[in-house]
Amino acid sequence: MGKVCIIHTRYINYHKLKCPSILYHPLSRLSVSHNDLALQLRIRHNNHLSQVDLRNLSKVSTDISRFKAGHVQTQMFAVYVLCGAQQKDAVRLTLEQIDVVRRMCTEYKEFELVTSVQELKDSKDKGKIACLISIEGGHSIDSSLPALRMFYQLGVRSMGLTHSCNTPWAESSSTFYPVYKRENNSLTSFGKVVVEEMNRLGMIVDLSHTSWNTSFAVLSHSKAPVIFSHSSSYSICNHSRNVPDNLLLELKKNQGLIMVNLHNTFVSCRDEANISHVADHFDYIRKLIGAESIGIGGDYEGATSFPHGLEDVSKYPALIQELLRRNWTENELAGVLRHNFLRVFEQVERVRDQLSSNLPSEVQIPFEEAHNPCRLVLRRPDPRSLPSDQSSGAEGGLPGLLILATVLVLSRIFLIE
Repeated sequence: MGKVCIIHTRYINYHKLKCPSILYHPLSRLSVSHNDLALQLRIRHNNHLSQVDLRNLSKVSTDISRFKAGHVQTQMFAVYVLCGAQQKDAVRLTLEQIDVVRRMCTEYKEFELVTSVQELKDSKDKGKIACLISIEGGHSIDSSLPALRMFYQLGVRSMGLTHSCNTPWAESSSTFYPVYKRENNSLTSFGKVVVEEMNRLGMIVDLSHTSWNTSFAVLSHSKAPVIFSHSSSYSICNHSRNVPDNLLLELKKNQGLIMVNLHNTFVSCRDEANISHVADHFDYIRKLIGAESIGIGGDYEGATSFPHGLEDVSKYPALIQELLRRNWTENELAGVLRHNFLRVFEQVERVRDQLSSNLPSEVQIPFEEAHNPCRLVLRRPDPRSLPSDQSSGAEGGLPGLLILATVLVLSRIFLIE
């Protein structure tokens, strides 16, 4: 391994930090699990990529130039639609967000859309930034396994089971949206089938945003390792989005991964934070379950405030520097930066291969569990139930046609005269 530059001082000006040995060290090629750039493209530009230059973007924390400066080689881009779209057009909006991620990762030569571990490795050899697609929130599939499978065909390789709203089959850590409340049923029988189908497909199960009870249920049911794509330690910052010790211990048994969120509120439980606060989470989790269970979660463009010295995606080397200062070994950092995620992804694909003889699940969620005004049963409509302006055509179709024919004939007569 190359020589690593370590600065032995407690007070570092991270904005002025210049340390080529660490910035260009082979270990500093990062795999980061969560970035909401697609959401910002929607909000700020209505997904009009022709109006922006992804190499240099203003008013956000992410662009290609800063990815390169931060030595990011793999980025999982979140496809997120607001919980308010649940019971409405969440599937359409999700498709549009997948479209914009696919476009930006195919229209810019610096990016490469990848859907497998091998493609991810190959992209590194090509000097590309590998793009993975993750759905953030199970409401995007509208409780439909066929929709889940079609999203997989479009390149989705991870899905968070919930966002800040419950789905009809899984429970969120948030109580903001008063929907689909259940008692003692945080992962329904259909929710378990969703996990099974994700295992069969080779799609990574993401537990960030789920309730602790849902997370425990998934960990006891999933055949493949799972991830918390952007969560931190509850013992360091007691926020409901973070993960408590007993759940981390179950995650270790699952051989899964917690990828530390960098948002101020989740690392310091305050509006302000610094790199030391973030490193405290890494230290604590390493001591509890080992460095092999840790990754970097980011959450840029989704969260609103980040620690001093980690303001955008170009600043990841400063975090690496702080962990080196705290005596993390090169092997531990190699895992945190890349190899731990590759291991989980490889195991997910291995489980997929083991389940390759299983047919796609045809289980459907009971209608009463997912009932809403926009959810229909696909059958021929009963004319008696149609509004009068629609049913009149069926009931009085022949008189209407006769009237129309008469008008056409009279019109032709008048034209001839």
